[in-house]
Amino acid sequence: MIGIIGFGRFGRLMAGYMAGDFTVKVFNRSDKSAEIAEAGAISTSLEEVCRQKVVILSVPISTMQKMLGQIAQLLRPDAMVVDVCSVKVYPTRWMLETLPQSVSLLGTHPMFGPDSAAESLHDRKIVLCNVRTDDTRYQEVKKYLTGKGLNVIDTTPEEHDRQIAVSLSLTHFIGRSLEEFGAHELIIDTEGYKRLLHILGVVTHDTWQLFMDMHRYNPYARENRQAFAAAMARLEEKLRGQGGKSQGIV
Repeated sequence: MIGIIGFGRFGRLMAGYMAGDFTVKVFNRSDKSAEIAEAGAISTSLEEVCRQKVVILSVPISTMQKMLGQIAQLLRPDAMVVDVCSVKVYPTRWMLETLPQSVSLLGTHPMFGPDSAAESLHDRKIVLCNVRTDDTRYQEVKKYLTGKGLNVIDTTPEEHDRQIAVSLSLTHFIGRSLEEFGAHELIIDTEGYKRLLHILGVVTHDTWQLFMDMHRYNPYARENRQAFAAAMARLEEKLRGQGGKSQGIV
């Protein structure tokens, strides 16, 4: 009933949770049949996955457009295609442009990952963007997700990307900046510094590809990066004495 395309860290997490409720079939480009079986799912072909009623795309954002072209003619007419990308404007646009009119479309962004949801989904957030799904089916999806303990947030792809450009993309930018800076554990530290190291640890658990994609494919990411960089420049200027008033202390 459920087909998953892609068995990275998040695909594995989804398969593990849903295999207890549905028959889950997974396609992955490389052979991960042993790991897929361990998660309680079935390793199969792309064609077989596309014959399922629900097809979930768990692939890098940068490869999604190509994958949509590959599956467009393989899907059953009444299928529902779901994406789990961390951006929404471009993926939902690509689905509308590429997939048949008869196919239901649902954009999602699970606001958790393999580390934070390893033990439980309780009280985790998931964003839903109803791109093209009838209300009955949409409510069934929401009921299933809330039954798993998830907090469902209904929004548009545009509003999602505006907010996530700060809450996720900027956070990852700060974390990667700390990595580039060379931040590490210190004996003489503070609680605030420990929190910075926590951000560093969280973002570096994700792939560099995800970091690049969430900035390249979020139309609001660049302006927020630039605004943050400008804010740091203003603080530096204030520390220097606002244009020459400094007495050389900083």
